[in-house]
Amino acid sequence: MRQIFLDTETTGLSPDGGDRIIEIGCIEMVNRRLTGDNKHFYLNPERPSSEDAIKVHGLTDAFLADKPRFAAVADELLEWLAGAEIVIHNAAFDVVFSTPS
Repeated sequence: MRQIFLDTETTGLSPDGGDRIIEIGCIEMVNRRLTGDNKHFYLNPERPSSEDAIKVHGLTDAFLADKPRFAAVADELLEWLAGAEIVIHNAAFDVVFSTPS
């Protein structure tokens, strides 16, 4: 069984207010064993992060300015996730960011 453990960081708490994902981290396990095949992306959200969010994740607007936008990594990420059971830390929060408003 292939499982991917996924977590994100965001610019704030409200996708309806325009907040976006700025970091995606994934760890792969097969048959409950770490494979070492992991994915990690920092993303340029094209908007500033809230001060409260920066206090949590420490990712400044200046650091993210030269990172790719989500569209540039989306196909690679989706292809890598395909067929896996995805386990998401704080899924109720993260999934809202993946749903078009």
